[in-house]
Amino acid sequence: MKPVIIIRPEPGCWATLAAGEEMGLEVQAHPLSEIHALPWSAPDPAMVDALLIGSANALRHAGETLDAFAEMPVHAVGQATAALAEAMGHPLASVGEGGLQSLIDALPVSYIRLLRLTGTEHVPLDLPPHVTLTTRVVYESVSLPISEPLALVLSGGALVLLHSAAAARHVAQECDRLTLPRSAIAIAALGPRIASAAGTGWADCQSAPSPNDPALLALAKEMCH
Repeated sequence: MKPVIIIRPEPGCWATLAAGEEMGLEVQAHPLSEIHALPWSAPDPAMVDALLIGSANALRHAGETLDAFAEMPVHAVGQATAALAEAMGHPLASVGEGGLQSLIDALPVSYIRLLRLTGTEHVPLDLPPHVTLTTRVVYESVSLPISEPLALVLSGGALVLLHSAAAARHVAQECDRLTLPRSAIAIAALGPRIASAAGTGWADCQSAPSPNDPALLALAKEMCH
């Protein structure tokens, strides 16, 4: 079984590592990015009906400015984000399963004003007429270089899990910088957009059927065998 490399930042890296170990995968944690909080200005809470959260990182790094929206309902992209929102005292308005766009598409047809808290890299959304969206960038992902130990593992053949398009581009650039053979490395991506961002030339490159960790790890297990 080839090693499965998790490169997402903490604390998500640890969570994926634990889940992978439970599935019997040979998983290794090598975070290639760190999440840093950014200052942001809050809009008038009276003009916001609910928060739209596409990553738990937005809640973790929003800081004291988020206090102005304490107990405001949250539309969360997935279960992990929803669990953190609840732990922070926010009631859940909805929980998505297929990304933010499908969550937006499933909203009831009634006027709603959303505040989206997100990172510097985020996907554009198509809004129906009854939804208005205010966006605030509250964190950034800072890339880290591939270490010598990780380079050795990758050159010997490994499968890399990709949770974002930014991570996909970074891995591709780092492999090229270090002249690591893409043909020795397989890619399991959280979705087609992420797989596309990784480029070509990999030993294998597949996308999970659903954009969540259980589906991604299940795909990795199939690819390893």
